[in-house]
Amino acid sequence: MIQERLRLLRQKMKESGVTVYVIPSSDCHESEYVCGHYRARAYITGFTGSAGTAVVTLEDAGLWTDGRYFIQAELELRDTGIRLFRTGEPGVPNVETYVKEHLEKGGRLGFDGKVMGAFRAEALIKAAEEKKAGVLATEDLVGAIWEDRPEIPDAPVFILESNYCGESVKRKLMRVREKLEELEADIHVVASLCDIAWILNIRGGDIPGVPVTLSYLCITKNTCTWYVRSSVITEEIRSYLSENKIQVKEYEAVYEDLTKLGPGLNVLMDKRKVNHRLLTSIPQGARLIDKSNPSELMKAVKNETELKNLRIAHLKESIAFTRLMYWVKTNVRKQEITELSVSEYLNERRKEQAHYLGESFSPICAYGPNAAIVHYSADKRSNAVIEAKGFLLVDAGGHYLEGTTDTTRTFALGELTEEQKRMFTAVCRANLNLANARFLYGCTGYTLDVLCREPLWQFGMDYKHGTGHGVGYLLNVHEGPNAFRWKMPEDERAAVLEAGMVTTDEPGIYVEGEYGIRTENELVCVKGTENEYGQFMEFEIVTLVPIDLDGIVPEEMTLTERNYLNDYHQRVYHTLAPYLSGEEREWLKVSTRAV
Repeated sequence: MIQERLRLLRQKMKESGVTVYVIPSSDCHESEYVCGHYRARAYITGFTGSAGTAVVTLEDAGLWTDGRYFIQAELELRDTGIRLFRTGEPGVPNVETYVKEHLEKGGRLGFDGKVMGAFRAEALIKAAEEKKAGVLATEDLVGAIWEDRPEIPDAPVFILESNYCGESVKRKLMRVREKLEELEADIHVVASLCDIAWILNIRGGDIPGVPVTLSYLCITKNTCTWYVRSSVITEEIRSYLSENKIQVKEYEAVYEDLTKLGPGLNVLMDKRKVNHRLLTSIPQGARLIDKSNPSELMKAVKNETELKNLRIAHLKESIAFTRLMYWVKTNVRKQEITELSVSEYLNERRKEQAHYLGESFSPICAYGPNAAIVHYSADKRSNAVIEAKGFLLVDAGGHYLEGTTDTTRTFALGELTEEQKRMFTAVCRANLNLANARFLYGCTGYTLDVLCREPLWQFGMDYKHGTGHGVGYLLNVHEGPNAFRWKMPEDERAAVLEAGMVTTDEPGIYVEGEYGIRTENELVCVKGTENEYGQFMEFEIVTLVPIDLDGIVPEEMTLTERNYLNDYHQRVYHTLAPYLSGEEREWLKVSTRAV
């Protein structure tokens, strides 16, 4: 099937004079997750991970993805004729280098400019120019062969009321306009769907797990125009927009409107967050201000209403997750439990909570060797039966009106080797050391990442993913600019950790073919002591789920680390006990005992 699709694509390439065609994973908005209509890279390669780039030549094909997906990509690319390029590994060329090597003088590079990010497109075009090759950025060649391509969903939108968002649209627009004035910008073009949803206090459902609506937003000193499909706008929404002086225009009209911008206008646009077609629609006479969207930092710093609600959301999620842990550990020897039934059970427990809206991403329920695949997703073919031995890793999250959650726990289900216990304990230590950090204001996640990795580095171990990411408020579970990582991508900027930012803390260890371990909590950055040295910052852990003591070797922990764990478990017990049944409460008491 994949080989036939490649054959048809190469036929279209020849018809268009294209010798190298690049297919990204994104939609027109540089979204991390996309709806089925935009999964062109998955369609042409068979690789279903959320991150990756495919490059097809007339004789060769390659797929680039990062360490989260190496194992998954190997499996899914088998027998397709597509080579796996492990991004970031020694000796592995990046996409631009490969393109440059395979473009001949007089050849032609192709990509769909509407789904190719502007930042990436510039690098590709530069590579083509250096080889004196042409560029075709207007053709969706995969779409031309995709006969049963899914339609873009017309998911309904809804207004996020002030008791959840804590700040009016008028106030948010005022803050954005103040930033425009500071930057001397005449117009701000926003393509990031989460930024648009946050500014307008509107949520939708066009992307699975991400409650946003496909649209663009243009803001000037006096106007705000929302480019969106009229099919999703109800009379209630239209009235709401009118009250807030927001004009509505059709989704695709943004491109033509940008071409009409007058000469000398200063256009604020983040090239990391827009597509190539959008960027090149700006007339040459206009001046581009390439800066981060002001709303990116604004939405990352949660207000008091959002923080209050987030604690409620995490209480609900922690109750559901703890009930799952109790159910799995007490029933694994009594009944058949599978990876899919674990996901279903957790979602049923969430549905018992008020204001639950759905999963914030496809859950990772991975038993045994499957857990070594960082972003594993169980299906009917891979669905493993869980036995009373080894590890079960569950990474899952939910959307509530009160916010978005992301939690990972690894359950010890019986017999473990000494190595597994030591690794489990090391991951626990890593998680707790970062969560209990105290640091001066001005630090970034780049600064603090070593606190989490050091216990694993002691064993010569590491994990090929970031330590943590920001989390949106009823938005994408992966949100910037805050993150914990020691390697920064070239198109990203390390962000200072501000009070009110929410970031995950999720170290792990993965042994291919054997097991995987990850422990994840969400942390709220808060102000600590201020003295002659400056403002100290620290974290509040808002995820309250037991860390499985059956995997812990207390002797491997320092006294300080044991105190961290005991204090955390005491808080877990006192917070959750009132919401659990008698048997669950007794189990929780034992599961949070002091070590």
